[in-house]
Amino acid sequence: MADKKADLAGPGISTYPEVEKILPNDYQSLLTPKETQLALFHLKRYIEDNLNQQLNLFTIEVPLIVSKDSGVNDYLDRDGSRTPIEFPCGLGLEKRIETQVVQAATKWKRMALKQFDCKVGEGINTDMRAVRKDYFLDHDHSAYVDQWDWEKVITANDRNLNYLKDTVRKIWKVIKGAEVFIQDMFPKLKSNKFPNLPEELTFLHAEEILDMFPDLPRKQRETQILQKYPAVFIIGIGWVLQDGYPHEMRAADYDDWVTETKSDKGVPMHGLNGDILVWNPITKRRHELTSMGIRVTKETLKKQLEISGQLDFLKLPYHQAILNDQIPLSIGGGIGQSRTTMLLLRKAHLGEVSVTVWPKQLKEIGAKKNIFVLE
Repeated sequence: MADKKADLAGPGISTYPEVEKILPNDYQSLLTPKETQLALFHLKRYIEDNLNQQLNLFTIEVPLIVSKDSGVNDYLDRDGSRTPIEFPCGLGLEKRIETQVVQAATKWKRMALKQFDCKVGEGINTDMRAVRKDYFLDHDHSAYVDQWDWEKVITANDRNLNYLKDTVRKIWKVIKGAEVFIQDMFPKLKSNKFPNLPEELTFLHAEEILDMFPDLPRKQRETQILQKYPAVFIIGIGWVLQDGYPHEMRAADYDDWVTETKSDKGVPMHGLNGDILVWNPITKRRHELTSMGIRVTKETLKKQLEISGQLDFLKLPYHQAILNDQIPLSIGGGIGQSRTTMLLLRKAHLGEVSVTVWPKQLKEIGAKKNIFVLE
């Protein structure tokens, strides 16, 4: 059980000797660095435009810095282990503004729906950039994060699994379309060695996956299920499962993971959120593309904060806005830009599609395996 507890957050790799073992030994990039940059531009344009079309979104500006007392920054995991970068700003002010670098724009987006007067069925999309300093830096975890962070206004009647699944299918249609689009532009990306993504996702509740592999920690369960279904949407992430652990720690104040639902077989379940995971044929590992969900109501917000021991958050402006019905009900998520483009461009490392800092030992390991990060 200790392994299950340790597996609730983080990448599942914690040493560089382990990273060296899992990185491929026969890697060869299919695109040159210049071709990669050209492909990234067109791929990102395609995905953003088609997400907007499929989900009825429009693109807006998004903050990199927020005030600490706003409460809109994302703490990622409810155990408080990943803290944002903080600093005072405002030279000349009697009292400087206490600010934080964004870790994700999850809460800010819901506030923005009101600011931009979004109607039911309409939403926003952002080119979000963030810093997460408390990640272990490996081949698919970076301190620099880029996402298509989106949010959409819904009604109380939309707060159900069917609406969630329908939205996920639209996102998957965009990702599949992007794969076809970029392979038409760069035919060398088509390879018999690496199968394309399946046409459809498989939907499974975290409880169902636990039933299949009751003795395995979360990431090993995901690895096993991806051998059978190479692309899955795992529902219900955050609620404590039958083994006494949540599938993964999830913050208490945005996704709704307490609402009771039912599986296709009529079994009681919990949660209106989930993640898209695929099997990456390059790294031969589980690969997360997006985390998303129907957002909390004032009732489920209080319940989740009580479960996580964070009721003091209720005094913050973002949480007060939910409690006082000042911001709309919504659904939203973050689609990893580098994670998605890394997959579609057949890359072995995030550093091949984004520029950030990497430890010397990781770059040396990569160089031995013909993996060269951008600098």
